[in-house]
Amino acid sequence: MSVSVPYPSASDYDGVPQLVEPEIRRLDGEVREVSVPPLVPPATHGSLADLPFDNADAAPDARVLSRRTEDGDWTDVSAAEFAAQVRALAKGLISEGLVAGDRIAVMARTIYEWTLLDFAAWAAGLVTVPIYPTSSVYQTRWILQDSGAVALVTETAAQAAALGPELSHLPDLRHMWIVEKGHLDRLAELGQNVPDQEVEVRRGMLVPDTLATIIYTSGTTGRPKGCVLTHGNFLAEVDNAIELLYPIFKSKADDPSTLLFLPMSHVFGRMVAIACVRARVRLGHAPSLQAEDLLADLAAFRPTFLLVIPYMLEKVYNNARAKAEDGGRVSVFDRAAKTAVRWAEATEARHAGTGSGPSAALKAARTFYDPLVYRRIRNAMGGRIRHIISGGSPLGRRLAAFYAGAGMEIYEGYGLTESTAAATVTPPLKSRLDTVGWPLPGTRVRIAADGEILLSGGQVFRGYWDPHGGGVIPSSADGWFPTGDIGRLDDEGYLTITGRKKEILITAGGKNMAPAPLENWLRQHPLISQVMVVGDRRPFIAALLTLDLDGVTHWRRMNGRHPVPAELLVDDDDLRAVLQRAVDEANKLVSRPESIRRFAILPRDLTEAEGHLTPSMKLRREAVLRDFSAEVEGLYER
Repeated sequence: MSVSVPYPSASDYDGVPQLVEPEIRRLDGEVREVSVPPLVPPATHGSLADLPFDNADAAPDARVLSRRTEDGDWTDVSAAEFAAQVRALAKGLISEGLVAGDRIAVMARTIYEWTLLDFAAWAAGLVTVPIYPTSSVYQTRWILQDSGAVALVTETAAQAAALGPELSHLPDLRHMWIVEKGHLDRLAELGQNVPDQEVEVRRGMLVPDTLATIIYTSGTTGRPKGCVLTHGNFLAEVDNAIELLYPIFKSKADDPSTLLFLPMSHVFGRMVAIACVRARVRLGHAPSLQAEDLLADLAAFRPTFLLVIPYMLEKVYNNARAKAEDGGRVSVFDRAAKTAVRWAEATEARHAGTGSGPSAALKAARTFYDPLVYRRIRNAMGGRIRHIISGGSPLGRRLAAFYAGAGMEIYEGYGLTESTAAATVTPPLKSRLDTVGWPLPGTRVRIAADGEILLSGGQVFRGYWDPHGGGVIPSSADGWFPTGDIGRLDDEGYLTITGRKKEILITAGGKNMAPAPLENWLRQHPLISQVMVVGDRRPFIAALLTLDLDGVTHWRRMNGRHPVPAELLVDDDDLRAVLQRAVDEANKLVSRPESIRRFAILPRDLTEAEGHLTPSMKLRREAVLRDFSAEVEGLYER
């Protein structure tokens, strides 16, 4: 049995766009700016609030969402049903006195009600303000205060109760509703006396330049700022993404669908949810990231594409290899992994015009390993996975090639909250492993003299929320947004991210070093959970490592050792030897002055709960340096 073909013929899709090559500008022989024209014209009228109602008019019976029932089954929600629910909830919000422009905060996991609230709030002319359900009471209070939110919807009563002592500091907050208490159903009932025409009037007031949401950056340092995103920002983003990524959104054969499990409070997941509604691609929500819960949801929902961060793909790969090792099949897995990588690299060369593609022998090997390895991984994700959108941090060449070779095409992208998610993305049939692709159509990418990535386009925000003036503080004066990331553009316009501008380390010897490449490489190791490279104003580069306890437990078991408490692993000489070999391999990526000379194993993992990671799994470097200062000093004392 052969593996799935990454790209069927054009007849399998509802329209295939003519992909335009990027326009490249050079300075002193180096590529400094790349732009790709939009695939759709910018929106001149309307808003996101229109999407459910447009769908109901165009295809009332289309399955636009699926909702998990109490008994664990999935029930489909048609376009007509969703529009009716949006209208009813919008009327309920209006009946409670919320007026156009009011901010309504939502604090919940990735649940159906999140998407329903988003569109209902917009239909009522409101502005949504996401809050991570893992936020502390202080963080929640700050966002509510800064945004001037008049209403808050929480998923649980516990979330609402935790905020109780802070209510005296929130004079603008007049309403609090709790999803698990059935308050949204009650709101819909209260709105029955509001005429439908009131919703139509509110929708009619919205234009592309109207504020849609204020998303507070999780922030690796300092207090988060509110990013002001308009309806037009989202429309520019999703309309071009849908057209560009036609294998995902426009397949007639696959009945496209996705199960969203990344936080809706993050722009990445939110953008894809809106794109699914826009394209009438069936959308489901999975609130739990616990492995057993998520695997059960994937098996029942059976999505055709997934939205992930690299950390998840690393875990899937490492767990699959560990299972193969437990079953005495690790050599088969490793040969299959090498075959997948070779197949993806040969395919990449064919797309680039530098090779003829996979050989007959390589195709045969890939077919042989499909039922033994690749299909098992696809089945763990529901069995119908064809495409994966990866973002948040670089995935790395090896993993991207493995998944592509295993029959799951990878679309790697780069973006920020300020760019409404993706600013660049891998284009179909133009894969370039270890890059984050070309500019999304309608976007320009520029590399400043110091290497900083600058962005311009219809999806790039206008500025940060001004709590005093109720408007925005412009992010730039020249139309280019400075991202704070550093990168480079190759001769064909592909972008590679090399680090964060603020995270550049300068050793005592004056050597500039970006920690991201080493950190990203080491984090893929099955025994490593998190990595932070240190060495600013120090004599050499070093690293703090945390352990993946599942991986370490498996490693000890395979080596005939009993489990031990995590704190004892710090002094395990054999474990240190394995990690040293991993560090030695990583050091091959960089020059000698940039290489890791020493490392320390931390006694516990870095977590969001302890303030060491943002909700999107990025390092809060200052917090790590503060809490593990003794370990850092120890690296330089011997």
